[in-house]
Amino acid sequence: MNNKKGALEISFGWLFAIIAGVFIIFLAIYFATKLFGTEKETIVAKTGKEIGILLNPLEISFEAAKTVSITMPADTRIYNICDNKGVFGKQLVQLSQKSFNKWTDTDIKTTFYNKYIFSEKQTEGTTFYFFSKPFDFPFKVADLLYMTSAKQRYCFVNPPSDVREEISLLQQDNLLTQNCLDTNIRVCFNSNSNCDIDVDYESGIVEKNGTDMSFVISGEENDENALMYAAIFSTPEVYECQVKRLMQRLKELSLLYKDKESIAEGKGCGNEVGSSLIELSNIANQLSSSRELESIKSIVNSVNSQNKIAKCTLW
Repeated sequence: MNNKKGALEISFGWLFAIIAGVFIIFLAIYFATKLFGTEKETIVAKTGKEIGILLNPLEISFEAAKTVSITMPADTRIYNICDNKGVFGKQLVQLSQKSFNKWTDTDIKTTFYNKYIFSEKQTEGTTFYFFSKPFDFPFKVADLLYMTSAKQRYCFVNPPSDVREEISLLQQDNLLTQNCLDTNIRVCFNSNSNCDIDVDYESGIVEKNGTDMSFVISGEENDENALMYAAIFSTPEVYECQVKRLMQRLKELSLLYKDKESIAEGKGCGNEVGSSLIELSNIANQLSSSRELESIKSIVNSVNSQNKIAKCTLW
């Protein structure tokens, strides 16, 4: 009986030690996982801000179009989130990176108020390409940024000569103008045969995912295709939201130029563009979709013509 009792006591002792050990190991794994998750979130947030910093040189470049590439240390998903609420709206970037064959999702979003990124809502890969073009309407409104993954290869079929030349000058590896493969995303101009994206260059319409997106060609040397590229590389939802943000910015800039015109007039160097700028601001504020861009273009051209012949130009 004593031996059996002693054996029973030893068994309970070992059982307690095992339970305590398992509990300690569980706590260690739990806190290590939490620490790893927090560190991963910090890296993701830091990467999002670094993207914004890396894109700054594109926006201050004096070149018509310039491209850069960003390579991530792991498979990454970049979520393009556009919000047009507020005075200027905002550009949000959210990242998810793959670790141990699992995607690490976080709620961390990096916010920019002065950037306009045109892309798919979700772009995945390790290498991402960005190029930019200024958008003048009629004065410079903003620099537009176009984002694609190296996994996405776009082949432009029968593009206009200026588009073909510009793509060639970019030397961006995932943008082609010849030797299209079946796996490429085919961007066709004025053609409906076997195309993923169809561009009606004359009418200013890009058809993608069964949706038409309108763009305008302002005629300025450096920006005439800015919105066309934006529609090609974006999902319709992102494109429409960003166009709305651009018009919000146009509204505010028009009022600033109106104030500048008033100051110039007080110094004996006024012109007659002031009332047209107010009209442009009002029309830009009312835009609800890209289909209305063409109606704004007429007042834009009028404002630009008035400014060019003025004694003191505003831009």
